[in-house]
Amino acid sequence: MSGKPGGVFHLRDGCVVAVESPGAPGAEARLLRSGRVSGEQWAELLREAGGTRWPEAGLIAHGYAGAAQLRVVCVMAMQDAVFAVVAGDVEACGPLDTAYEPYAPVALGETPGRLLQDAARKLAAVAALPRPVRPDRERPVPAAVPDEIRERLPPPQRELLAHADGRRTARDIAFATGLGVYTVTVGIARMLGEELLELPAEPGSASRVTVRDLPTGALRQRPPGAPHALDPDVFSALSVAVAAGGTGPPAPRPDPAPPPAGTAPALPRREPGVNAPSLPRREPGASGIAETLAPEKAGASWKGFFRLRHRIWTPDSGT
Repeated sequence: MSGKPGGVFHLRDGCVVAVESPGAPGAEARLLRSGRVSGEQWAELLREAGGTRWPEAGLIAHGYAGAAQLRVVCVMAMQDAVFAVVAGDVEACGPLDTAYEPYAPVALGETPGRLLQDAARKLAAVAALPRPVRPDRERPVPAAVPDEIRERLPPPQRELLAHADGRRTARDIAFATGLGVYTVTVGIARMLGEELLELPAEPGSASRVTVRDLPTGALRQRPPGAPHALDPDVFSALSVAVAAGGTGPPAPRPDPAPPPAGTAPALPRREPGVNAPSLPRREPGASGIAETLAPEKAGASWKGFFRLRHRIWTPDSGT
């Protein structure tokens, strides 16, 4: 039966001998979570069984459980799996390969009508409670209970309080504790009515998010030479500058033309800016080149003669 959670029903001679569902713990999970068998012991039993999925003979031979106890565990797991399937959503039914062996089957099966009636009765019992819940939906959290009241609770309720953390449903707690899904669902519903558990309030103030569909048409190719898209950070900075009263952003520079073939690539030009590193100022004459290239001084020249002539006093010069 496909659905949520769905399951597999194994029939033999018109009777259901096993039911497997991901929505309910099986016989293996019940034995391991209850502490009757450890993980190392279970792995050793599987090695001794030679690939058998359900090591019933090894469990009895090692004294981990009796034959009657195993039959009870298998029947309870089968009935709980039927409840999980019926409490969920059933989409379709179809035959399964006959070579698929059932897991933990019972010797004497039950009729399908009886199993469905039992599951329907359990669903009606859960719906009649003051605070009904679904096995795979509500995620309760512990209520503010005084310590003296918490200590007087029976062990099953204290175990549910320990596992109710707001992230686990009744099905999750059933897998964690090894209890039945129906048992945990009824326990959570009753504890909600007794105000030992509570459901976290759903956030109603969250705004709705509008998601736009992506365009289905082909994207247009950018023509060559078109300016590149503006960086979002640069756009934000320009927006802040414009809002503060500055001028608009300058026009983007066109891409430089590629250099002709056979020419050496030009070095990148440094853009002036505030953060640009400044070079040290050269002191005049520090290199000594002026002294090296200076002309040699002559002893006498016509320029000196004329300067001296203009300095000579004459009677008619008036000086």
